[in-house]
Amino acid sequence: QVRLVESGGGLVQAGGSLRLSCAASGRTFTTMGWFRQAPWKEREFLQAISDGRIYYTEAALGRFTITSDNAKNTMYLQMNDLKPEDTAVYYCAAPGENYSSLRAASEYEYWGQGTQLTVSS
Repeated sequence: QVRLVESGGGLVQAGGSLRLSCAASGRTFTTMGWFRQAPWKEREFLQAISDGRIYYTEAALGRFTITSDNAKNTMYLQMNDLKPEDTAVYYCAAPGENYSSLRAASEYEYWGQGTQLTVSS
C-alpha cells in the first residue's frame, strides 16, 4: 500500500523558516510534488522534483526549496521568510505512471494527508 506522510508543519512567526518532510512508503518515487491549499482557495502547485529536475512556480521561487533523498524515499520543502499568506495546508503528492504536467493537481495519483502551516504576523 502506497502512503505519503507529511510532517513538519506548525505555527511560525512571519519571517521564520520551516522544513516540511514527506516520507513515502510502499513504492519508490523519483517524481514528487508539493501543493498547498488555503481556506476558500484552490489547491496550488508549489514545486516538484523529477529525477533531480525541479519544477516551480514564480510564487514559490526564492523562498521555497524542494529537495529529495532517494535513499530515504523522502522529499522536503524548505520554506524561508514565511509570510501570513503562506498559511495553508501543505500536501505532498506523487503522480501515477503517466502524467503530462507536474503543475496540475489532477495529474497526481497519490496524496498525503496534509500538514497545517500557520504563519502569524
